[in-house]
Amino acid sequence: MKLLSIVKVAVLALPLVLVSCKSHKTTTTDTNLTTFKKGDLISNVQENAQTGKFFTSKVKFSVESGPQKLTLTGNLRMRRHDVIRLQLMAFGFVEAGRIELTKEYVLIMDRINKQYLKVPWISVDFLRNSGIDFNTIQSLFWNELFVPENMNFDKPNEKGSGPYNMMESGHDMILSLEASKLDYSWLVDRQTAFIEMANVMYKDKVNGASQLNWDYEDFKPLNKNMFPYKHMITLNTGGKEVKLGMTLNHIGSDTEWEPRTLISNKYREVSIDEILRRFLSL
Repeated sequence: MKLLSIVKVAVLALPLVLVSCKSHKTTTTDTNLTTFKKGDLISNVQENAQTGKFFTSKVKFSVESGPQKLTLTGNLRMRRHDVIRLQLMAFGFVEAGRIELTKEYVLIMDRINKQYLKVPWISVDFLRNSGIDFNTIQSLFWNELFVPENMNFDKPNEKGSGPYNMMESGHDMILSLEASKLDYSWLVDRQTAFIEMANVMYKDKVNGASQLNWDYEDFKPLNKNMFPYKHMITLNTGGKEVKLGMTLNHIGSDTEWEPRTLISNKYREVSIDEILRRFLSL
């Protein structure tokens, strides 16, 4: 697979596919380790969440597809409840692609070939059918629990645990949600209340199961709480697997950046089908 093809995998994969399940233990710095009761676990997980509105970071981005591996650099910029932008750089200085997610649209830009796709979430069948929306992706990037908007719950499953089911797994707790074709689960350290892994599975009897697995490692102090500096995302659907690794550094809360990308008239708009064909042909 050529360099350009691997770059395309990185540009196309994140908002379009989901992944296989594999958990890792987190690395933690010294902290006050206390074993939480089940009823307190959810509130302690939520207390660990970041409270800032802006998040910016340099990113070392690894892409693995089959036997091919590539390391890219990039930038991650987020404004809570508004936008997530991931810029992918080739050769360290050329922006090869951009993924921009807002509540209104999904934007994928191929800078090399001057092509782009910009559509509402509901126009992407896979995202709509699998229950993946902006709020889900935002929670995964921010290392937070979430309850999908399309899931309704009449009553909590357990006192203090809200809608989540709970199951012990060694030193960890597994929190889970189930609805129709979707299964959501999180692996939470019972001592630190850190989310170590999140998994979303979409069960399709015709096309088989697709999964998104998001592992979190290397927790370090950020503002008043801890935050994972390493994210490993495994994407698996239709027999294809792509592994995306993100190592964050120089994390900040810069506000001086434009939250919406202006698309030059030099770019050609392509269809969802064309984007998918490009991805499946790699």
